[in-house]
Amino acid sequence: MKPHAEIDQVWPRDGHIRLVGHVHGMPAEGDWRMLVVRRARPDQRLEYPARVQGTRFESELPITDLLASERAALEEWDIHLTDGEVELRAGRQLDDIRGKKKIMVFPQQRVQDLSVRPYYTVKDNLSLECRTGAAL
Repeated sequence: MKPHAEIDQVWPRDGHIRLVGHVHGMPAEGDWRMLVVRRARPDQRLEYPARVQGTRFESELPITDLLASERAALEEWDIHLTDGEVELRAGRQLDDIRGKKKIMVFPQQRVQDLSVRPYYTVKDNLSLECRTGAAL
């Protein structure tokens, strides 16, 4: 299995999404950051500090940061962990649960006219779904 950021916990509450996990498949030395990439416009990226001890990481993002961009009714953002050289896709691959997209449902949070909800993709990676206006 290729290196990735294995998600252990997802905490969507109080206007933030907090992620806890570990770096799998490579050393976790150096300065790491959580990278949130807009799927429709990969040049649009948000970065947040990631606290790393050993291979364990923890990071969080305020959902209000997702308000700043020009938005479509539905936007998806992919989550990565980066040390500036490599980008590791965040997901949950090491458990025995396949098809998390249909099984694990996280609560949505709202700010102004934006609804944000973490979700697992069909490949068991972690992403964010953002809905506005009539799409809420």
